[in-house]
Formats: sequence, C-alpha cells, structure tokens
Amino acid sequence: MKSEINEQPVAGQMAIVTGAAQGIGRGIALRLGRDGYRVLVADLRLEAAQATADAIVAAGGAAWGIAADVTRAADRAHLMVSAIERGGLDLLVNNAGINRASAPLDVTEEHWDVVMSVNAKAVWFMCQEAMRHMVSRRSGRIVNIASIAGKMASTLNHPIYNVAKAAVIAMTKTLAHAGAAQRVRVNCVCPGVIETSMQDQLDGAFAELTGKPPEQIRAERLARIPMGALGGPEEVADVVAFLASPDARYMTGQAINVSGGMMMF
Repeated sequence: MKSEINEQPVAGQMAIVTGAAQGIGRGIALRLGRDGYRVLVADLRLEAAQATADAIVAAGGAAWGIAADVTRAADRAHLMVSAIERGGLDLLVNNAGINRASAPLDVTEEHWDVVMSVNAKAVWFMCQEAMRHMVSRRSGRIVNIASIAGKMASTLNHPIYNVAKAAVIAMTKTLAHAGAAQRVRVNCVCPGVIETSMQDQLDGAFAELTGKPPEQIRAERLARIPMGALGGPEEVADVVAFLASPDARYMTGQAINVSGGMMMF
C-alpha cells in the first residue's frame, strides 16, 4: 500500500541557518526568507548576521540576527530556545564551517581539533538539539552542508576538512535513520567549488603551500569542473530549499552534490 506522507507549506515556519553572515549561508538564508520562512540568522559576528537578517526583512520577510558560536553548548541551546520561543523549530540548516590548509603529514592535533570541532562535532550536537524538539512534534527537517570533499578527498591540501565533511555525510545518514519514523527528515548537500570569499582565502592558502599563484590554483579547479563554471551560493541555496520543502517529503538520508559534475555519485 502506498504510504501517505504530508508536510505543511513552509510559509510562516521557523528556520535556523548557522554561519549565515556571508557566502553560502547568506545565500541560503536569503532564499529561505523569500520562500516565506521566518529565519534566525546565526553567526559568530552579530552585526554581519543582522545585516543578512535586515536584507530578508527589506525583501518582505521576517528574520533576526543572533550571535552564536556553534562549538559552545550554551550557544547551541540558546539558538534552540530562541526558535522555540518564536513558535518552534521546523528547519535547521547546519552551514557554519571553517577550513585550514595543510599538507597531510603537517597536520597538528590543534589543527585536527579546531576543524573537527566546528565542522563535525558542532553539527552533530546542533542536530541532536534540534531533533529532540522535532521528534517530540513528529515533524521537522535538517539540512547539513557537507562537501564533495567528504566523498572524494578532492584535494590533499585540506585533509582534515575532508575527514570532517565525510563525518557530516555519515551522521546525516545515521540521524536520518533515527528520525524517520517520527517524520524528521535529515539530508545533506555536498557543494563543489563555490564562488565565495572563503574560497578566495583557500586559494590563497593553497598558493602558499604549493608555490603556485592563486590564479593558477583557481584555473586548475575550474579545469576539473565538467560544466566549466564555478557555482554560486544561490545554486546551493536552491537545493537546500528543495530538500526543506514538501516536494522532498519522501527523501531522507541523502547527500546531494552541487558541483557542476565534479562528483557524480
């Protein structure tokens, strides 16, 4: 017998987007605002988070900037309380992340701890906080921002980033299984090379490691993309919006590539 799975329209629902002051996170927050979500824009930098929120409000939406360090348990709890006080949390987008360039054999324990704390540990515990609430309501969606680096170790010059993003993909599958019976869907998006200030900084760091100019680093990246162009935050945001929508109501535990063909599985 065909199961009937229904989800409510997203207009008026509450979303949290972490790391939403710039780049991919800002693009996601703006898209969700246009779709009718009320958005908690979370970032380390309150003024920058509020600027994203103000842009959503200026376009006719509802949003609030909030300062949050996702590596701190108290800040994670504060984000959840802030959403629940506004009516409940319907969507969590775990986007906050960092990168650090290094040759694999030069990685220190401090490097490992910093990257894994933000990119993996914080994602797990943000999901845990959100799922406790969502399971009790038998409704909710989580979209984690992973990377094709978690599937293919796309470069050896950010080795712990590769490890952390593989962890995000694994935890997405685990939590999707855990929440499925309670109608809590958990998916992730795996971007490729996206045009952001973080990507510019990474190209510069790779240039220092390899001795190549940043322009050559960027050209080599571009040459590996079958579609022949870098992505933009809006391409990632569109897929996040789909996964969060009722159109994806029968999808959970998926890791969707947004990479111009760099990754095809």
